[in-house]
Amino acid sequence: MAYYVYILTNRSKTLYVGVTNKLVRRVFEHKEKRVPGFTRRYNLDRLIHYEAFEDVRVAIHREKQIKGWLRARKIALIESSNPVWEDLTAGLCHPERSDGSRER
Repeated sequence: MAYYVYILTNRSKTLYVGVTNKLVRRVFEHKEKRVPGFTRRYNLDRLIHYEAFEDVRVAIHREKQIKGWLRARKIALIESSNPVWEDLTAGLCHPERSDGSRER
């Protein structure tokens, strides 16, 4: 089973970091405003970064690590793999390799 740390944003570039074991389902829950709280209130519906892990403890540790970073460091992480902040949701339909990376 894979676990994912993900970052969502909106038009104003507000950031949200989360963790899940079902990335596709969770992103669509955010997009459809099914998740009450911060993401719904600020219309956070664009997936701009995610990482896959095999161990839930490692994923949770990574989520906490990223949440603890200053905004500038989070932006540097996002832009290292997604410099234009493209919504990666469409890419979720692509199969994932065993190493967790996305096929293009």
